[in-house]
Amino acid sequence: MSITIRQATPKDANAIYDMIYELAVYEKAPEEVVTTPEEIRASLFGTDSKIEALICEVAGKIAGYAVFFTSYSTWLGRNGIYMEDLYVSPDFRGMGAGKALLKTIAQYAVTRQCGRLEWSVLDWNQPAIDFYLSIGAQPQDEWVRYRLSGDALISFAE
Repeated sequence: MSITIRQATPKDANAIYDMIYELAVYEKAPEEVVTTPEEIRASLFGTDSKIEALICEVAGKIAGYAVFFTSYSTWLGRNGIYMEDLYVSPDFRGMGAGKALLKTIAQYAVTRQCGRLEWSVLDWNQPAIDFYLSIGAQPQDEWVRYRLSGDALISFAE
């Protein structure tokens, strides 16, 4: 089967939204998806967007997506790429779609002279962890990610 990676377009917003929801179901948190296809379209493809998205097609059918953006390391003094999402629908897993998406982003990082490519994975997602380890990625166990959101973010900002 042929695998094609392409830049996402505004026409892909509904498919991306559907896969975001599929991902949330897989991660056992569908109730946390509060966005809409319209918001995805506006945030990913608006004129001031700093976010990039890729679509993976297998045999002409949308199989997965990735969303990423530029980050920065003060220690390296260089940009990096942070991959927010990498998702392949269950029917297309095991065909190389996820690897093709990640490899494309890695190629962007090298071409753009980024110092690193980073992402997060849930600690129970062993298939993803095994895949990431197989390509040479290393967990960053010494760093703990924190999040300030919702009411706590609003309250702190006041």
